[in-house]
Amino acid sequence: MMYDNESLEAFLQIAGNITQAELSFVRDQGRIGDYAVAYRVYRNKQGGGFGDPDKHPFAWAAIVYVDGVPLRLNSARGDCREWSTLDRMAQWMLDNGFTYWWARNDLEIGSVEPLDTAAESLGFPQG
Repeated sequence: MMYDNESLEAFLQIAGNITQAELSFVRDQGRIGDYAVAYRVYRNKQGGGFGDPDKHPFAWAAIVYVDGVPLRLNSARGDCREWSTLDRMAQWMLDNGFTYWWARNDLEIGSVEPLDTAAESLGFPQG
């Protein structure tokens, strides 16, 4: 199934949003979940320094759980918070108190190389 950002959020059962500024308040109240989810979205913003949206149509967004409810993380301006790479997002997660998170990519269809072929290409002996 092909998703757009709206249908993907419905599929992921995202119930609303929360801004970055609100995270510390819900954390202090003990209402924030232990983990977050990084998920792939179509870029909404042109800027951010990662260039041409035709060459780089995807970004990463975050879901956090408050009172067990999945919420999309928004910027202080109310737009979906986006990261160009998982490395940058991982640093943000650590800086904001998340010690582990899940990552999912429902937009980019890839192929997985069979393990025996992957092992052979790395020079491991066949068993």
